[in-house]
Amino acid sequence: MTAIAEAVAGGLIGGRLWLYANYHCNLTCAYCLTESGPTVPRRELPLHRLPEITEEARAMGFTAIGVTGGEPFLVRGLPNALDRMAAILPTLVLSNGTFFGRALLSQLAPLGGRDFKVQISLDSAEPAANDEMRGPRNFAKVVEAIPRLIALGIGVRIATTTEGLEPAALERLCDLHRSLGIPDADHVVRPIVRRGRAVDMGLGVEAGPADLPAELTISTDGAFWSPFGPTVHGGRLDTDLLLTRVTRPLTRPAAALLEVAGAGSSRPGPEQPRIC
Repeated sequence: MTAIAEAVAGGLIGGRLWLYANYHCNLTCAYCLTESGPTVPRRELPLHRLPEITEEARAMGFTAIGVTGGEPFLVRGLPNALDRMAAILPTLVLSNGTFFGRALLSQLAPLGGRDFKVQISLDSAEPAANDEMRGPRNFAKVVEAIPRLIALGIGVRIATTTEGLEPAALERLCDLHRSLGIPDADHVVRPIVRRGRAVDMGLGVEAGPADLPAELTISTDGAFWSPFGPTVHGGRLDTDLLLTRVTRPLTRPAAALLEVAGAGSSRPGPEQPRIC
């Protein structure tokens, strides 16, 4: 058993390796960790590297891959890369749900039935409340996208990021995702973390390394302790969760993560609490 496999099995680190495909986005969400938006420079991991990193990850003992951004589906050619990745390790991609028209769905069709899921953000069952935080017509596009993906045999998770929903509001949201074919097990609810744009908006909770699971995360800027690590505030990268600027080969940042995790500076916690 590799050192990574042992650390994952022992709960020292998370089994999912996270990849920031890009930083740019078509939305400007109020609590965005990376200050992503339409005018953000197109800083991307090279597309051909994503399946290569996935191969490295499997050999080292990681058990899954997560792809995030920005909005990952703004990266041209991503569906083909995801298809190759899902053939190697279970793959999850995070999306705002606004691009699932006929063309993209056709490109994603080969992923139907694979160990692959799309995690789509949906923060409220009320369109106005959801769109206030995320952008105009976001709610409508998400509700249209979910059945289309399910029809292709693609798994869907719903992620709700919130400062706290009242029980009745949460129940309405859960009723909505159930009506769309998403079971409670695929609905994750997480607090807003006061990083990135949330700092200026006065939103969210403070969270340091001790509060965040140890999940190796790779971006164009380096390797980080957590997918909450490669955040941007005031146009500058936060480096408090930076492990190393070196990302190749993957053994280098993985060793840095193990060293920090083994030193007991923080403890991994649950991925995201489910409240339904």
